[in-house]
Amino acid sequence: MQPHTQNWTHVTEFVMAGFAGAHEARFLFFTLFLTMYLFTLMENLAIILVVGLDHRLWRPMYFFLTHMSCLEIGYTSVTVPKMLAGFIGVDGGKSISYTGCLSQLFIFTFLGATECFLLAAMAYDRYVAICMPLRYGVLVSWGTCIRLAGACWLVGFLTPILPIYFLSQLTFCGPNVVDHFFCDVSPLLALSCSDVTLKETTDFLVSLMVLLVSSAVISVSYGNIIWTLLHIRSAAERRKAFSTCAAHLTVVSLFYGTLFFMYVRTKVASSINFNKVVSVFYSIVTPMLNPLIYSLRNKEVKGALSRAFSLKSWKGQ
Repeated sequence: MQPHTQNWTHVTEFVMAGFAGAHEARFLFFTLFLTMYLFTLMENLAIILVVGLDHRLWRPMYFFLTHMSCLEIGYTSVTVPKMLAGFIGVDGGKSISYTGCLSQLFIFTFLGATECFLLAAMAYDRYVAICMPLRYGVLVSWGTCIRLAGACWLVGFLTPILPIYFLSQLTFCGPNVVDHFFCDVSPLLALSCSDVTLKETTDFLVSLMVLLVSSAVISVSYGNIIWTLLHIRSAAERRKAFSTCAAHLTVVSLFYGTLFFMYVRTKVASSINFNKVVSVFYSIVTPMLNPLIYSLRNKEVKGALSRAFSLKSWKGQ
């Protein structure tokens, strides 16, 4: 048996199969996903711009919302442009280098983990606002917000380091066709010539830790919020208090529902095509819907958007 003295990576690049079965409708899919991508960029950039310019929105909830928008711009930009290039047959659009593939997976995992922790921080913000309103200014100060946001980004960045390291130690000796539209874990493991047991176990434990820690914070926060709301006698006050959480709770349900399905697994996915559909949902559809959910259910955001983009505002300037 030949000693393993170096990383045996015979494959120097991967080819993305993408949606191979939809070849005849590729221009339709290209138009659809391009429209969704541009719409996602426009929505999230609008939120960042409006919160930054309107001092009435300089509050912790909107501070976290701008971080969420930054995450989702990166989340979609790391996968969608490459997928679009593959649809229209741009030179090299379907191929990605070995290093580029690992880098794409690292960034995608980093941003996804950061979003989990950021959603937990936003749940804590809502918990303090509803359950301890008199201490809100002390417990959720600007210093606390900055530290919470910084911790989310830092822990998110650290999350994929060990999984990507173990992935880099696997041998890929061919074939090199990734049956997905980006470098996701399951289709990559299906191509490896090595024993992937350690890698699968590491992925499962890291994913479980991220999801359980963040979802535990969210669950405890909303458990306390519900308990507090049940003790509010006025139905109108209960509705008003819950309305401030409805958008965040909807986003959490969409995001965690797909992530629990996709990543808390110990084996390589058996239904790749179904996983592609779910991946499209959480990597493209959800980032497009989230700004709509936050803005359509929030009178302050709608008011700020109206003021920022109204003709009178431009004339006044």
